[in-house]
Amino acid sequence: MDSNERVARMLFAKVYPLYVEKVEKKGRSEAELREIISWLTGFDGAQLDAQIASETSFAEFFAAADMPPESSLITGVICGVRVQEIEDPLMQKVRYLDKIVDELAKGKAVEKIIRTA
Repeated sequence: MDSNERVARMLFAKVYPLYVEKVEKKGRSEAELREIISWLTGFDGAQLDAQIASETSFAEFFAAADMPPESSLITGVICGVRVQEIEDPLMQKVRYLDKIVDELAKGKAVEKIIRTA
C-alpha cells in the first residue's frame, strides 16, 4: 500500500482531534477550526459532526465534500510539497486541509484563510 492509499484510508475522526490540539496549542479555537473546515468542505456543523461520528475515511470525507472553486487559491508548501502542484486529486484536497489548519495555527486570520475569488 503506497502513502496515497494509506492517507485515503485514514479516518478523519482520528485526525480531527490532532487538528484541534494543534490549533488550540497555538491559542486558536476549535470554533475557528470548524469554520475553515466548513468553508473548505461545504459541511455545516451537524454534517461535520456526522462525518466525525461515522468515522469516514479521508477518501469518503472528501467524496462527500462540496469544495469551493476558491480552494484552488490555496497555495504554498506543506510537508515539503507545493499544494498547487499535487497531481492526485484526493491528496491535493487533504493537503489543502493541512495547509489551512497550518495557517490557522500560525496565527493567520480566519478571514484571510477563507479565500474568495
